[in-house]
Amino acid sequence: MKKFIPKFIFQTYHYLLALIGAVIYGFPSKKMIVVGVTGTNGKSTVVHLITEILESTPQMRGKVASLSSIRFKICDKEEKNMLKMTMPGRFKLQKFLRQAVDAGCKYMVLEVTSEGIKQFRHKFINFDGAVFTNLTKEHIEAHKGFENYKKAKGKLFQVLGKSPKINKFAILNADDPNFGYFNDLFSGKKYFYGIRNQKAEITPGKINLQLDNLLGEFNIYNALGVYCAGIALGIEKNKVLEILKIAKGIPGRLELVVNEPFKVFVDYAHTPDGLENIYKTLGRNLICVLGSTGGGRDKWKRPEMGKIAANYCKEIILTNEDPYNENPASIIDEIEAGFSQIQNPNFKYQKIIDRREAVNKALFLAQKGDIVIITGKGCEPWMCVEGGKKIAWDDREVVKEGFKKIYG
Repeated sequence: MKKFIPKFIFQTYHYLLALIGAVIYGFPSKKMIVVGVTGTNGKSTVVHLITEILESTPQMRGKVASLSSIRFKICDKEEKNMLKMTMPGRFKLQKFLRQAVDAGCKYMVLEVTSEGIKQFRHKFINFDGAVFTNLTKEHIEAHKGFENYKKAKGKLFQVLGKSPKINKFAILNADDPNFGYFNDLFSGKKYFYGIRNQKAEITPGKINLQLDNLLGEFNIYNALGVYCAGIALGIEKNKVLEILKIAKGIPGRLELVVNEPFKVFVDYAHTPDGLENIYKTLGRNLICVLGSTGGGRDKWKRPEMGKIAANYCKEIILTNEDPYNENPASIIDEIEAGFSQIQNPNFKYQKIIDRREAVNKALFLAQKGDIVIITGKGCEPWMCVEGGKKIAWDDREVVKEGFKKIYG
């Protein structure tokens, strides 16, 4: 249909759905403090940590809701996000906001995606604050270029500027190369965070943040963004730091599934930047299980991810991820093409299309002290295959079952 119907008709359709959804459910965002989190990587982690900080504050306890790629949470009730969609459609999203209001929630933390913005799912939500984590290449084909992708993310801050709410705030990663673009989109109260501080003076001031519970430099960035959000929401600085130091890990995000005699981690990393961040955190000489999403999504990244894996892994098992309607073998071949960019290769690899078999192979190859890292799906509950079918799946459970089968 998109080939024959003018673009503006689709845009009008999506806009009207957003308006009708908001009308039906009574514009629920007006009755809560709503914080949106956008960026390429780290969104779910930031949503979860902000939620945890709010819930750990006595006056806010029992009044918090959140929505991410991992879960829907209203007060103490939560359920897995089984949609294979980070930001739900307009009706479901507005209904969720209404349910949160009816449950007595005063705070809402939302993961906001470029695809969701493209379909106006963010419209008619009155945001109080917005967090920008980082920006690297993703969804390039869908947005027809990086600049369009960046502009889609930026619309959250434009909507924030037009929101009728008072005391609005934006939180920006000052170390990101795209900081200036996002900084110019909003003229209200702003908080900047970073480690290298190349772009702007960090506000609300320097802190000594040491985390043993969240691994990797990328999680330091996530925690700094969350720290700023806590301050912006009126929580005392030391209280925010105290909670961050004991915050739980996020499901499917560098999650340790097996600890002995070797370690097995599962992570959602599905972009070159995200993948390299994970590998850097874990070190070199890894045993890696790697795939890439099909359905024509971001084909450019496949050889890039292969190249990165070849730099960090001693054993690589290329496998299926979410092929949709593409040939899984062809996707794997495109990842493999990145290996040719490595001089003096010092790694071994094999192709195993069946993802369960690939995971089991990695577990069989691992020796005492090794690190196995399985990327691409994290805690996602489905594998999407040809014909629009979804197969129930969880990398973590597959690891546990395989480990028990091999090692008893």
